[in-house]
Amino acid sequence: MGSIFGALRIVDVLDIAIVAGLLWVLIAWVREARARIALGGVFAIAMLFWTAEWLDLRLTTTLLQGFIAVAALVLVVVFQDDLRRLFESITVLVIRNASPRPTTDLLDELAELSFSLAHRRIGALFVLPGREPLDRLLEGGFFLDGRVSDPLLRSLVDPGTPGHDGAIVIRGGKVMRFGVHLPLSTEWSEIGGSGTRHAAALGLAERSDALCIVVSEERGEVSIAWRARLERVASAADLRARLEAFLRRTSHRRRESWLKGYLALSRERWREGIVAGCLATGFWLYSAPRESLDRGFKVVPVVIDNLPDGFRVASIDPPAIEIEFEGRARDLMMAPTGDFQIHVDADRMAAGQGSLTIDHHQVEHPPELRIVGLDPPQIRLELRPL
Repeated sequence: MGSIFGALRIVDVLDIAIVAGLLWVLIAWVREARARIALGGVFAIAMLFWTAEWLDLRLTTTLLQGFIAVAALVLVVVFQDDLRRLFESITVLVIRNASPRPTTDLLDELAELSFSLAHRRIGALFVLPGREPLDRLLEGGFFLDGRVSDPLLRSLVDPGTPGHDGAIVIRGGKVMRFGVHLPLSTEWSEIGGSGTRHAAALGLAERSDALCIVVSEERGEVSIAWRARLERVASAADLRARLEAFLRRTSHRRRESWLKGYLALSRERWREGIVAGCLATGFWLYSAPRESLDRGFKVVPVVIDNLPDGFRVASIDPPAIEIEFEGRARDLMMAPTGDFQIHVDADRMAAGQGSLTIDHHQVEHPPELRIVGLDPPQIRLELRPL
């Protein structure tokens, strides 16, 4: 184990870091994926396949290879919504997309309005988009693009209006759409005995980073759906605090830096990061000793050392020798050209010309590569007086 880590190079550290980052994203996605139980079954089949391969169970390995090929196609269909959200999240993380931040007065107004409607037993569903796009998840409704105000929101949730049963989408300080239909959740353990509004709010929270405020007309309660969780809110002050926490994640001020945002995300997901780092290191330890060797040719120049005083090199034939090396493919590809030289000591050679045989110890090369052959194995050197 010590010898393996002793051979660790900068490119290996970069390799582990990239894999750890990808695993970090994958683990976070699995935790939020709606069909994560199915992913557990896939992981169990993969572990069985690796065990069968290690024990050289040929019949089991052959059978599982065909099963995994079919399962890969099935997974794309089963997780198409989750996979789409994963790629959208990666894009949003790179471009740092953010929602416009509502004013403080608007947040206070929305919190007070929600509990006022709950007290009067008027149902409502408000949607505050996050960084992820929602267009593919919203159906129907009416476009408004009107400035948010208490009278406007009360008129939209009035039981006599056509958009009363739908959701109201608030982005920044404007009502973008109302009467919108949202995807319904099937997580009955979260929904409990709540109605369609709660199922719609949770369904959107499962598929995006949006926050939904649900006002129940049957119970006179206010709940929020966020990050695939549905929770009851006790007071307007509590709701105001939840909205503020949500906006800190999804909106930004110009003075905030990328590094600050990424550090905040790292603090929140540090457990997934540790697991990803351990897995990436384990994969590297598993693959590094087993990496197959490859062969490749390098044209190595001849360098004359210890030239006698009063002489000059008239000719070197050939001036470079093609040498075959053996090593890992990445070592062969990434080795700098300047690290390869053939050193010939001319101090023992008198004036005139002669043939010199090249030994392996005369070839300067990266230590992780091994010389397999030289072509030609000799050079002809001619020295003349100045």
